[in-house]
Amino acid sequence: MPDGSKRMFAAAGIASEARSKYRFLPSAALPPDIPQGPIPIADMANAFGVTHRTLHFYEEKGLISANRIGLMRVYDQDDVMRMAVITVCRETGMPIAVIQELMDVLRSAASQEEAESIFHEALSQRKRELTAEMSTLHRQLQQVSDLLDYDSSLELPPINDNRDPASLTDQERQCLELMAEGYSTQRIARALDLRHEEARALEADIIMKFHTNNRFQAIAKAVLLGVVQA
Repeated sequence: MPDGSKRMFAAAGIASEARSKYRFLPSAALPPDIPQGPIPIADMANAFGVTHRTLHFYEEKGLISANRIGLMRVYDQDDVMRMAVITVCRETGMPIAVIQELMDVLRSAASQEEAESIFHEALSQRKRELTAEMSTLHRQLQQVSDLLDYDSSLELPPINDNRDPASLTDQERQCLELMAEGYSTQRIARALDLRHEEARALEADIIMKFHTNNRFQAIAKAVLLGVVQA
């Protein structure tokens, strides 16, 4: 890289650091091999597996901010840390409005311990919400079953769509348990010593076996079937 470009990147990084409103952020898994210094938007999108449009959306919501070096849109390391926290929240299905509130509260954190505590409480609240949603889903399924029981001629498929939970491999069961504990794909990859793409493919296989559309539906169905504990 030419010396002039290096100086421009360094200046952008210093300026952005001075504007940072977050003294402390909770621990969150960072993408592997993330470069140091200002990160172009293409690299940021690739690192977190999102689109440019998603990053623009997060900027519009005030969750991250970008600088410019000429025509290039770049993010600093503070944005990377915030993006890691945002990614964890989104993987739990946390609404954007709730994430905005969480990030606002994190600005006031006076220590790393306080930031971790704030984040832990937010995740605990999300777990309570998901548990309530699963309870509602179970009750609705039971109501539908009760309504259909009057006609014994109806052949109702089992709740797991004729899928035997025993068909899960040991590795898939381990992955499912980690998913139920709220692990992100990146954390699962590290825990199971897999590449990120392998962990993502493993999750996709689990979602397919439970005949669901995403990881959260798969977890809910696994809990209802007793495959994993809530």
